Amino acid sequence: VLDVAGIEPGERILDIGCGCGATTFDAAAKTGASGRALGVDISAPMVARARARATELGSPAEFMLADAAAHDFGATAFDLLVSRFGIMFFEDSIKAFQNLRRAAATDAPGLFVAWRSPQENPFMTAAARAAKSMVSLPQQAPDAPGQFAFADAKRVESILEAAHWHHIGIEPLDFECTFPESELVGYFTRLGPLGRVFPDLDEKTQARLMTVVREAFEPFVFGDTVKFNAACWQIKARA
Repeated sequence: VLDVAGIEPGERILDIGCGCGATTFDAAAKTGASGRALGVDISAPMVARARARATELGSPAEFMLADAAAHDFGATAFDLLVSRFGIMFFEDSIKAFQNLRRAAATDAPGLFVAWRSPQENPFMTAAARAAKSMVSLPQQAPDAPGQFAFADAKRVESILEAAHWHHIGIEPLDFECTFPESELVGYFTRLGPLGRVFPDLDEKTQARLMTVVREAFEPFVFGDTVKFNAACWQIKARA
């Protein structure tokens, strides 16, 4: 994301849905002491972790606990808005992008990454497919806030146009991701639809699920490494 953004020293960067701050820290390193990198997220634990990491790293990155969809960023005019998987969760996406446009300097670029469809991301849906016959999982309408809310590129374009962004470009981006196999069970028992219900299940059901779902991930396991393709959209626009 940041390589494509081409950040210059002294620029002011807003990272939307910053989580624990990884993207914000990288942005702060590129913009330097003369610039500003602000990460905003609605998750108090994640923002707390990001602030602690900033202290640990001695990073000038700043973090704010707020809803980027509605927060008044005041007189600050950001030179660049970025988001790595943080824009798909707005209750009203048009109003959210209108608010973000107000936070941007005139003609400032926005560069965002969001997931494409569930069908193009079989790794992300493997746990739910394997578990659906054993437990009742939360269902999500295609356009409802959530991981795949921006799967339809034409819908994304219409949202940005309605919020008065211009020079909109949406291109497919495929990126190979890896993580240690030892973290796989922790991944699917804590994240996604299964992760939302797993802690409330009885121990016997949990044990069965861990076995069945782990088997469903076998096509993605290569020795001690999990590998999968992240099928995303790279979304560009100007405020």
